[in-house]
Amino acid sequence: MLSKCVFSAPLLLALMVWRLGEVAEACSCSPTHPQQAYCTTDIAIRAKVIGQKEVVAGNDNYGNPIRKIQYDIKQMKMFKGPQQEIKAIFTAPISPVCGVSLEREKEYLITGKLESDGSVHITLCDFIEPWVSLTVAQKRGFETRYETGCDCRIVRCASVPCAVNDPVECLWTDWITESTVAGPQTQHYTCIKRNDNSCAWYRGAAPPKTDFMDIEDP
Repeated sequence: MLSKCVFSAPLLLALMVWRLGEVAEACSCSPTHPQQAYCTTDIAIRAKVIGQKEVVAGNDNYGNPIRKIQYDIKQMKMFKGPQQEIKAIFTAPISPVCGVSLEREKEYLITGKLESDGSVHITLCDFIEPWVSLTVAQKRGFETRYETGCDCRIVRCASVPCAVNDPVECLWTDWITESTVAGPQTQHYTCIKRNDNSCAWYRGAAPPKTDFMDIEDP
């Protein structure tokens, strides 16, 4: 005769809470325009991955070791960050907790958080892309252009109708018009302040002159 496995109510509740905890640990990120990534990040660099190893970074509250992946990098250029060379970046060991997987001998545009001890930590929610996959406008953006638009706000349109509520906002409509957040505005546009202090999308890598889009135009 097969025996039945019967759970008491408290045990069943505990299992449900444990399962919800597992789900809550999954990595979840909101889409971010690269300009937003630049303006809100602590560091933005172009770097080549030259090594990788697992390290232990202390213990958690229960005495368990906190494991991280350390990527040794060769910094090619600093776009934003401290006036010092960054030689390593750290991330969680697995993607469900936002760990980032990078390829050795490959160059990346990397944004991340500068910790109080001077180390740099990256997650799947940061803007991290192979350098060769960036458009000319995105490369120029990280070099000079995005910084000029940090006083503007980019508002993502996730469903229609949507509109800006302030002159300093630019409506990000790639998801609506292209069904992807990696559309033309992401690849080629920067939200920049005009002479009247309102903000509008500007396309291109050269300094803006008159080639602005209307603030309500995608």
